[in-house]
Amino acid sequence: MKAVVANDYGSPETYTVAEIPAPSPGPGQFQVRIRAASINPADVKVPSGEFRDAFPLEFPHVPGNDFAGTVSEVGPGVSGYRVGDEVFGQALPRALRDMAGAARPSLGTGALAEYAVFEADTPFIAHRPSGLDVEAAAALPTVGLTARALVASAGVRPGETVLVVGATVGVGTTLLPLLAPVARVIATTRPEDAEAIRRLGAAQVIGYDPAEYPRDVDAAFNLVRPGDRLTELATAVRVGGRLISITFPVTRPEWLGRDDVDLRFVLDMDGRLGGMAEVADAAARGELSAHIGRRYTLDEGPRAVADFATRHTTGKLVVRI
Repeated sequence: MKAVVANDYGSPETYTVAEIPAPSPGPGQFQVRIRAASINPADVKVPSGEFRDAFPLEFPHVPGNDFAGTVSEVGPGVSGYRVGDEVFGQALPRALRDMAGAARPSLGTGALAEYAVFEADTPFIAHRPSGLDVEAAAALPTVGLTARALVASAGVRPGETVLVVGATVGVGTTLLPLLAPVARVIATTRPEDAEAIRRLGAAQVIGYDPAEYPRDVDAAFNLVRPGDRLTELATAVRVGGRLISITFPVTRPEWLGRDDVDLRFVLDMDGRLGGMAEVADAAARGELSAHIGRRYTLDEGPRAVADFATRHTTGKLVVRI
């Protein structure tokens, strides 16, 4: 099969497209003919070698966590899926097993390929709704799960004002339409993206300079800034307000320079706040969607990952297989 591969640790510019053997499913697994995949930070960070001591890779390594496709082979002991089923979801590289959920981890062989193998018994893979096209489904898993978890964790109440830092990234463009019906949303963005961010629900757009942050917001969502660099963002939050973050390192309260902010870190690796079935239901009702910023072919897969790493992008980057 054809796949995007990293042959050693390095930047996405070293990735290639190569012919490698298609993976076969074992007990409790199924093989999927991938039709589309989308790019996430792990596709850059894991092959970079940043975590090689904790999570060593075997090469060639195929990146790709988020996917949509058709079940092409089912291993022994799988009862919930049949050949021909349309599915979508999220699966971490097998090297990251220790970071996956404790009970039913979602692991795979890499979605930037014509075929991949996944664990069947996981909350992070589900049947694709008929009204959700394959590219939209491939763009949605990580950002849909994360946006829903952020909303559930933040507890935003009607009439509150919230600040979203990182509104143009995939999670941000999915989160804004969920917040806008409830709260007044202030979002950081570049001038060229301002109109698109307003269309997604922002009542006000500001630049990335912390000097532009408002004061006394009820909740601030950090989607991009490192977790140890949130002191300035904390100053935007009212006394007793919430600061919700998804980035590493996990923010310590003492790093904020104040102790009157409710600090919350969101990382739901067990699906306690909802899995892919809930994402599918919300998408089918029209309540949840991912904004696709750019599309690529599989042959352009290495460039898609490189663009994600080095260029300013809005929304999700999708690779059609």
